[in-house]
Amino acid sequence: MAPDEEGAAVRKADKARRIGELLDELVPSPDIPLVHRDPFSLLVAVVLSAQTTDARVNLVTPGLLARAPTPAALAALPEAELCAHIRSLGLAPTKARHLRAMARELVVRFGGQVPRELEALESLPGVGHKTASVVQVQAFGLPAFPVDTHIHRLAARWGLSDGSRVERTEADLKRLFPPEEWGRRHLQLILFGRRHCPARGHLPAACPICSWAAPRSRRREEAP
Repeated sequence: MAPDEEGAAVRKADKARRIGELLDELVPSPDIPLVHRDPFSLLVAVVLSAQTTDARVNLVTPGLLARAPTPAALAALPEAELCAHIRSLGLAPTKARHLRAMARELVVRFGGQVPRELEALESLPGVGHKTASVVQVQAFGLPAFPVDTHIHRLAARWGLSDGSRVERTEADLKRLFPPEEWGRRHLQLILFGRRHCPARGHLPAACPICSWAAPRSRRREEAP
């Protein structure tokens, strides 16, 4: 690594450390936003959360999981009834198909248990990399750093990643923060983005992190 590249890497690591300290002050005890009781209920909630709010999902899942508390029960639920339970969410017909297929796979391939391994989780219908990572870190406490739109946006705003791809953002954040912090940072970044750093109408100078962490050019671009 050239001296200038090494210096830039050190500065970025120092920035990430300072950001982590501020997140610990501003969001000291981040709660998991999706209500769940076990890995299966969390998996269902995360699949349902696509293109809708966590609050809306939390209104829907209690009734659904009371009717179908296990993968076997969910697999046996008629698709029309399942769709009726989740009709207030976006993409309800597609999510209903995915949930029933996912539940069948859990029963047939995994003995009715949610697997811990990333590859196994990603092989389930309707489960992508982010969903699998959320289940790993929030249900099993395994080191994973799920990147949603809030995290992807903040990492680019603060110069921690280049904003080109979610995969790049995940890799950069994993390099900048130690594995034992990934679960906490994931939740802190989401909550911080919602409370202090919205996508639109944002005032970088008033933000406790953007005001110093964002590159000057980005601060000017986002100022109203």
